[in-house]
Amino acid sequence: MENSPDYIKALLKPNGSKPKGRKVWSIDLESVWLPFFNATNLMGDTAISHDALGAPLRLAYDADGSVKFGKTGRPVIRVIKELADSVRLVRENLMAGLMAFTHEVVTSDPDGYKAQIEANMEAGQPIMAKDSQALSDAILAQAEALVDAERRKAKAKAKAPEADKEAVTV
Repeated sequence: MENSPDYIKALLKPNGSKPKGRKVWSIDLESVWLPFFNATNLMGDTAISHDALGAPLRLAYDADGSVKFGKTGRPVIRVIKELADSVRLVRENLMAGLMAFTHEVVTSDPDGYKAQIEANMEAGQPIMAKDSQALSDAILAQAEALVDAERRKAKAKAKAPEADKEAVTV
């Protein structure tokens, strides 16, 4: 089988940077999406408006025209639809490319792909068994703690009338 295309290899290499700004599709808006779409506009691949790229975050409004507030009382800020739609298109195209690559690999080497899946399943089995046991143990411990707390509460309640009787007789 031939090597993976360079664009697939590039997706799998760490780049070392971890942006911390507003995310769109889990990717930083300011350091990734805006420069990317400015570059695609310059190359003529997209025609995203200057105002969308210049002010990508906008205040959200209710149907009556008033500023929209979230449950926490803070104003809702949204990524402008034009930019969000472009991100969605890139995401859909990326997924289609990943699926096409996978299909090519499976078609060219079905036995190798099947062996890969079987090796993954075999390697994952002990981990899944350990997690399952840990979850069962945790649920049992949680239930026991709840029963114990209810018993203590019942004992305290049973002792409370006796304390009230002593207080009254004094």
